[in-house]
Amino acid sequence: MNRAFRAITDSADLDPDLICAIAAGRGTRDTTPAGGAPDTPATAGSAPDAEAGVAGAPDGWTLPGPVLRLGPELLGEVQRRCEQARAVLRGGDPVYGVNTGMGALSGVRLTGPQQLAHQRNLMLARATGGPPWLGAADVRAIFAVRLRTFLAGDAGVSGQLCQRLADFLNADIVPAVPRAGAGSAGEIIPLAHAFAPLAGIGQVLGSGGEVRPAAEALASHGLGEFALGPKEGIALLAGVPGATALSVLRAAEADAVMATMEAAAGLSIVAAGASRDPYSAACARGDDVLAGVLGRLRALIGDGTSGEGRTAGEGNADDAGAPGHGGTPAGRAGGAALQAPVSFRVAGPVLAQVLRARDALTAAIGRALAGVTDSPAFLDGRFVGTAGFHGIDLAAHCDQLTAALAHAAEVSAARLHRLLDPRVTGLPAQLARTPGPDTGLVTVHKRAAGEVHAMRRLATATAVGLIETSGGQEDVQSFAWAAAETLRAALRHARSVTACELLAASHAVSLAGGPAPPGCLGVLGWLAGLVEPITADRPFGADIERILRSPWPGTGGQSRWPAGGTGE
Repeated sequence: MNRAFRAITDSADLDPDLICAIAAGRGTRDTTPAGGAPDTPATAGSAPDAEAGVAGAPDGWTLPGPVLRLGPELLGEVQRRCEQARAVLRGGDPVYGVNTGMGALSGVRLTGPQQLAHQRNLMLARATGGPPWLGAADVRAIFAVRLRTFLAGDAGVSGQLCQRLADFLNADIVPAVPRAGAGSAGEIIPLAHAFAPLAGIGQVLGSGGEVRPAAEALASHGLGEFALGPKEGIALLAGVPGATALSVLRAAEADAVMATMEAAAGLSIVAAGASRDPYSAACARGDDVLAGVLGRLRALIGDGTSGEGRTAGEGNADDAGAPGHGGTPAGRAGGAALQAPVSFRVAGPVLAQVLRARDALTAAIGRALAGVTDSPAFLDGRFVGTAGFHGIDLAAHCDQLTAALAHAAEVSAARLHRLLDPRVTGLPAQLARTPGPDTGLVTVHKRAAGEVHAMRRLATATAVGLIETSGGQEDVQSFAWAAAETLRAALRHARSVTACELLAASHAVSLAGGPAPPGCLGVLGWLAGLVEPITADRPFGADIERILRSPWPGTGGQSRWPAGGTGE
């Protein structure tokens, strides 16, 4: 497969941005102007070269070719640590998983001949998973994280093994790695599937998702079976590279989900003509995260004056007296209610909590990438048994983000429900153009309700509920891998709920008539390119799916809003 990806790494610091780029098989940024000179290869961990036009972390990388190259100095340092570790091994002291068995069999000392085959054998019986398999991006991210931990030198592996990991990424060989079933302390089951193909064992995915023998894939790319050296088999199975990699990708996905949630909330606030009081800067005193969210909401919704949007209760002249039309909402005299429903008023704190949870997961990812996760790890000239495989930090923060997303989705669905109520909006019942003959968007809310119900079952603590394995040697697990997969599902449901709210809120703004606040024009323009105006009932599922399939254009500083719109 032709990949637009190249990185020359002279540093072990593969950060989350570069891991995402490797996972996607591309660079995260391309700063070369149209018709300009070719990009200069980026150096991972180095400062940006302004004259060469190379973008440096954390903003991205210019990656012009299909090759991930590891710098010779870096590989030389890895090899130096490897030789030191192997010199210690030759002393004959017991080292777990190298000259002993593993788990409950760690008391068994291996003979010299047994040690020669042991590292490869570790990949055999542990590969007990099955389909469904992870996608290519997830597997590439796992390889990138494993490479990151090996380049730190703690694993005591060879430079050649690091290069072989890069070879797999360059050749786009994607091992078949199970999504579920990681029921051990650490990740030995999925990691055995991920890395056994290095030695010609197991299966890889074909271009159509089918599996084929790893040995066949190696031969087709001119690669031989890698002969694992001392410590290299157990090193491939150690730590939490899977949970780390999956968390890196899910945290990146969360950025776009949070942006769409903010946009959906803003459109709903405008459609309902809600009081702008809860979004004032003064309400964020002492909370910088909340201040940022409220600032972005204010940029979307305006201050509700000077003809920006419709004030709830004004109604449309064309709708006056129409069946099912609420006209001026009860208790209001032609203006906005003193207080909107709670789901509108708490939009800021709810979204701020999602952002805090995402930031906490990002910090946990940083600790996983920089910390000691190998066990045994080669530290200060000796092998040290560690607890870096437990992954509770990642598990807990994946769970926290899942719970925050679940609450935000519940609040989103509640706002959507209120938009269907003429007592709240002054718009036709169920946002139907002709209430009665038309059903309107009531079933769009039902779709959101189903997604929220599915999310509620995900918002439980993954790490609670120990299961003893390996004869009691492994008597607890954190299930960090499962927590990352649960977060994937939560993000999928959250996207669906938000798409439902975007559809309903944009239609409500259209029904309301009048100019929308300038800050909403970018979102409305993007949606207008995806969804035809709603003039009557139709299968709204197709509209929702188009919203879900379209990349969100307003994330971060790389907004690509339609001409005439703004996401600022």
